[in-house]
Amino acid sequence: MDTHVYKKIELVGSSTTTIEEAVKNAVKRASETICNIRWVEVVETRCHVEENQIAYWQVTVRIGFTLDQ
Repeated sequence: MDTHVYKKIELVGSSTTTIEEAVKNAVKRASETICNIRWVEVVETRCHVEENQIAYWQVTVRIGFTLDQ
């Protein structure tokens, strides 16, 4: 059995519709330059307010991936 070594990065995804979409946007963008993504950890959730209305959601995520051998 191989031993896995993981690296993790922290990103902030955003969406004007939902928290889930903000997470998906962060993962999608990360996958453009990172291979072997294995997990996502939601660290923080917040929203940006404009004119007393939620304008968009921001979600801080940690994305874990295995290093190439």
